[in-house]
Amino acid sequence: MDSMSMEPSLYTVKALFILDNDGNRLLSKYYDPELYPSMKEQNNFEKNVFNKTHKADNEIAFLEGMTVVYKSSIDLFFYVVGSPQENELMLMSVLNCLFDSLTQILSSCAGCHGNRCGSNAGGWGKNVERRYLLENMEGVFLVVDEIIDGGVILESDPQQVLQKVNYKSDESPLSEQSVAQHITEKLALTTNVIQSAKDQIKWSILK
Repeated sequence: MDSMSMEPSLYTVKALFILDNDGNRLLSKYYDPELYPSMKEQNNFEKNVFNKTHKADNEIAFLEGMTVVYKSSIDLFFYVVGSPQENELMLMSVLNCLFDSLTQILSSCAGCHGNRCGSNAGGWGKNVERRYLLENMEGVFLVVDEIIDGGVILESDPQQVLQKVNYKSDESPLSEQSVAQHITEKLALTTNVIQSAKDQIKWSILK
């Protein structure tokens, strides 16, 4: 029984969070309800992780019985957390997918400031910073949800992720309007399915 519990599970990712360069939370998702269930515990864990990693040159840390992979960009720190038995390369693939997906979205967004759409004013990947992240939080959440669902890794290819959130690198950045359209389309699809089911029940009753 003990040996089975030591094996990696399907639920690879325990948590994912993004902090600024002061260690403040910008985004976080905890997929294991037993892991730091309260906000206070989560904040303490994130502060501990930040203090141990923000000046380190490594990409992997082992803290509080968790495996943590991380990387930074300008004033942002990206973290993916797994159990001590999880494959570090698997966790790193999630981290890289998240970072690369956001790099494309946020860099394009930076290029669109001042009517410069289509150009990348700051260089590819150099605009993954706090202000652009905060301006595009809807898109960031969509990206995260396409990569991980309930702790299960769904996708590790950033191009596939961007396609699934209706984003293309040669088009305008993900805006509130495009996010709203994406959600509306999903709701419409769900409504159509429900309506179809209702019609089938109605005709079966009439027969």
